[in-house]
Amino acid sequence: MKILKYLSIFVATMILLAVMAGGGLYFWAARDLPDFKRITDYQPSLVTTVLARDDRVLGYFYKEKRFLRSLDEMAPILPKAFLAAEDGGFYEHEGVDLPGIFRAAIKNLMAGGIVQGGSTITQQVIKSLLLTPERSYSRKIREAILAYRLEHYLNKEEILTIYLNQIYLGAGAYGVEAAAREYFGVHASDLTLAQAALLAGLPKAPSRYSPLKNPQRAVSRQHYVLSRLLDLGWISQEEYEQAGAEELEYKSMPDPSWTMGAYALEEVRRRLVQDYGEDMVYTGGLKVRASVDIEHQQAAEAALRHGLEASTKRRGWRGPVQHLEPEQVESFLAGQELDPQMLEPGARLQVVVTDVSAKGARVAFADRSGTMDVKTMGWARALDPSKAPEEVRKLKDATKILNKGDVVLASVVAPPEKSEGAWTMALEQEPVVEGALVSIDPTSGEVLALVGGYDFFRSQFNRATQAERQPGSAFKPIVYSVALDNGFTPASVVLDAPIVYDDQATNSTWKPQNFEGVFYGPTLLRTALVKSRNLVTIRLAQRVGIDAVIDRARALGLRADFPKDLSVSLGSAPVSLLNLCEAYTGFAREGTRIAPRLILSVADAWGNVLAESVPETSEALSPQTAYIVDSLLQQVVRFGTGWRAKALKRPVAGKTGTSNNEQDAWYMGFSPYLLTGVYVGFDQVQPMGKYETGSRAASPIWVEYRKAVEEKYPVQDFARPSEIVMARIDAEKGLLAGPGTEKSLFLPFKAGTEPREVVQLPPPSSGQGSGGSASGAPASGEELLKQIF
Repeated sequence: MKILKYLSIFVATMILLAVMAGGGLYFWAARDLPDFKRITDYQPSLVTTVLARDDRVLGYFYKEKRFLRSLDEMAPILPKAFLAAEDGGFYEHEGVDLPGIFRAAIKNLMAGGIVQGGSTITQQVIKSLLLTPERSYSRKIREAILAYRLEHYLNKEEILTIYLNQIYLGAGAYGVEAAAREYFGVHASDLTLAQAALLAGLPKAPSRYSPLKNPQRAVSRQHYVLSRLLDLGWISQEEYEQAGAEELEYKSMPDPSWTMGAYALEEVRRRLVQDYGEDMVYTGGLKVRASVDIEHQQAAEAALRHGLEASTKRRGWRGPVQHLEPEQVESFLAGQELDPQMLEPGARLQVVVTDVSAKGARVAFADRSGTMDVKTMGWARALDPSKAPEEVRKLKDATKILNKGDVVLASVVAPPEKSEGAWTMALEQEPVVEGALVSIDPTSGEVLALVGGYDFFRSQFNRATQAERQPGSAFKPIVYSVALDNGFTPASVVLDAPIVYDDQATNSTWKPQNFEGVFYGPTLLRTALVKSRNLVTIRLAQRVGIDAVIDRARALGLRADFPKDLSVSLGSAPVSLLNLCEAYTGFAREGTRIAPRLILSVADAWGNVLAESVPETSEALSPQTAYIVDSLLQQVVRFGTGWRAKALKRPVAGKTGTSNNEQDAWYMGFSPYLLTGVYVGFDQVQPMGKYETGSRAASPIWVEYRKAVEEKYPVQDFARPSEIVMARIDAEKGLLAGPGTEKSLFLPFKAGTEPREVVQLPPPSSGQGSGGSASGAPASGEELLKQIF
């Protein structure tokens, strides 16, 4: 009995000591443990997604490629696969699997080190978010304590959701959604059993079991996960066999970031960083809806590229990209890598000239050969600056510009008829001149397309939003709108004659001229705008006052630093293309300006809306004035410098703009449903060459783009507001056209401002006209000036 008594005391003492030791160990391990705020307020580093207006992805911003998904947004078998691989008893334990730890401890003792963890999914969440990845017993104890506590803060589904979104699965993919996209090109909701099992095998060693690097190991690990699912009774034998036999295809989901709409995407990124900060943009998982229309954007990019390429050809040949010595050719060709897109018709790539004759050249690229006919080189002529490009004789001898060993840019015309044949190529040249295109829905202000240059990877400078250049005559409609509010009508006669201004501040004189270098005398206001006469515009600005012109420009939204002199009437104040498009919305919207909208809404990772844009409008001019300007700009298209836009065969208004010495070229054109602006010019201000005007350099880009998207809209004319009357006017005198008038115009007027007098034609017997009228119109320029001023 004494022995039993002493034995009981000994056992009790040992238990007490064990409890005390365990308690001491617990309090030692539990000291300074982190709290659960980082888990209960789970905010992982997520991908910000930018969507176009039709919900297609425009691009992503991220530090870690992770997309947050709930369990309901995953294939049902996916969570089960991870549980089978990592923690089959997840729903039974309270954060710590004691039998599993015991088994792992035995294996570690036998191995003489830590080779197995025995961690539950809860413990893995703790390790990932709260603790360091060190492999030590002290860390495991702290991990177990925190895991037990976490099970009383969150339910099982919440813990599992965090785990499946947090886990790293290799190839830069964090979480199951990113992994599904990276390995199989699908969403987590669309994974098959075989695919889910493969992903579930990755957490143990993502690099070792990567299907991209070690496909055999990956499949072996996949079969282990499938067998665990079968053992747990979560799949049937038939499902097990079918999944094991499934042939997996590895492919990534295409990432459109910076491939299409790069300038628009970068502008979205810049604005988001400005509003929310860089950390939120790259880790916050924002859901951003942009106004960009994919079809509009693609058409805009293609049109701008084609227009700039045509522009550089009009300036002649700059020479080869480089020249190779014979011993360098082989290594150059060996270093070329071709993908299928580089061999499609129209694609561009560098080729080496292997032989050249007057009729053309033979070229090589990678392991292929091609031919270039001299007919494709006609543009590569030496230009005469005093002549238009088409007036210079085309190149007819390829040896004049090419030598054996030259590396040149060429486009694919056609593949060979036989596999061993030569590809048909055409000589090309990368443009140095740059440009931009912006297209806006004037009814909503939404920016449908925004292109800021020829190639985003060549230059990230956005010429649509960041470049500010002189708009030239594209500014004139603003001046005319003020004139229409100050007593002038489309039939007003203004003198087109030389003007000289002395600037006492700079001790210089200003002698503006028309583009043609000639003067046309008395001119209808309508004709002056259609023909873009500078001298008439200056006289109008002088009459209404430069302050009124600047006030109107600012009412239309222009944010330029306007000089307080008459040069502003000819577009001397630099503006951005996007800002000029905003100003033109006042004409397209019957007098109401609307601010361009590129970002429509921003939501956080959980779908909570952070910001939602609404149209911002303001009255800039009366509907009647806007309609008259629209009507005159339609005549610019029909009879003036905007003639190329007639190709649309729809009601469209437009205005060209060209700054001094052809340094900047513009075309602004619009319909009630779509407003588009184009800019072309060198980044470093310099002449583009004679005749590189808004009509030649910019309007063809506008026309190509609009042709590509016009069928999306029904034909729509400009709505005529009340208090507008139409009258037929003599094209020279500005009076009502009478019987027998040879040249007349049908023009809009504000009610009560239309001419009342009918032009009086001279009697047939007189043989000549006096140039006067029944109203006593002036017969000389001097008298006309006195009447107007």
